[in-house]
Amino acid sequence: MSRVNSLFLVTVVAPTLLAIVYFGLLASDVYVSQSQFVVRSPDKPAASGLGVILKSVGFSNAGEEIFIAQDYVRSRDALRSLNKDGAVAKAYGAPSVSIFDRYNGFGWNGTFEDLYDFYKGMIGVEHDTTSSITTLKVKAFTAEDARRVNRQLLDLSEALVNRLNNRGQTDLLGNAQREAEEAELAARRASQALGAFRQRSGVVDPERQATVQFQLVSKLQDELIGARLQLQQLQALAPENPQIPLLRTRIAGLERQVDVETGRAAGSQRSLSATAVQYQRLTLDREYADKRLAAALTSLQEARNEARRKQAYVERIVEANLPDEADEPRRLRSIFATFILGLVAYGILTMLFAGIREHRD
Repeated sequence: MSRVNSLFLVTVVAPTLLAIVYFGLLASDVYVSQSQFVVRSPDKPAASGLGVILKSVGFSNAGEEIFIAQDYVRSRDALRSLNKDGAVAKAYGAPSVSIFDRYNGFGWNGTFEDLYDFYKGMIGVEHDTTSSITTLKVKAFTAEDARRVNRQLLDLSEALVNRLNNRGQTDLLGNAQREAEEAELAARRASQALGAFRQRSGVVDPERQATVQFQLVSKLQDELIGARLQLQQLQALAPENPQIPLLRTRIAGLERQVDVETGRAAGSQRSLSATAVQYQRLTLDREYADKRLAAALTSLQEARNEARRKQAYVERIVEANLPDEADEPRRLRSIFATFILGLVAYGILTMLFAGIREHRD
């Protein structure tokens, strides 16, 4: 009987008394500040529930940005940003907090990793895959600290998503912008080269001018043929006709003019035909540069549209609240749970010792 009473004292009475002392007198109040947010993007597939509402206004839920924001909230980088000037360590290690609950309560040399382990126990992030709503819960020993840390984490998460957006836009638009600038420079140089050639040669369009020139040559040749026929007729019918010398002079002049105009159209390096070759090359260069510029501008516009489609936004649905009462610890329930567990342990050990005694007997 004495053994049974000792066992009952050890497994039930003592833990229950310790629970009453700790939860009734020593445990500090813990306040929980809660906020909710979604990360959304203009064109990504929307989910059901709230996602349908967001889609109806032109936005849908972002994907990987949500999990990036969640992981960042629980990261060491977030804690470093929060703990500037030791703000987090001071809030969670305040002397007003119970020595058993506060950070570095026994005055040991607390490291950043110790603070990080404590911080992870005070931060909770839950994601609802149906509505894509993320709930952020922050525990602290005062209501003001809980709300302040929650707000700061929301600000840091929003800043992170914005940085990712800017980096993504820079990477996406950078190559397209450089290609457009190079194509614009090439098109400008091609146009300048063609303009310089026209100014240097004094020809606007060699091909059209060559056509006109050949028409002139053809007209002069027709006149030359007509003059020769007229000369032949006069020589045959009236060899002493005084117009014969005039016709011969005219024929000679037409022949010289035909040679001159033919030389202008073709036959020398400065002729219109030779100029047309250079003109065609420069024209092709300009056309190619213009097409390249048009394609680059189209790619740049597509890249801008894609960058806008990939833009993600942190939308706060519920701002961080200021709790008006402590949510933890749940003192009576914890004491009762300790008592029940003690009874369970007592029952198990009682049966175990009874079995041992029967085995010995």
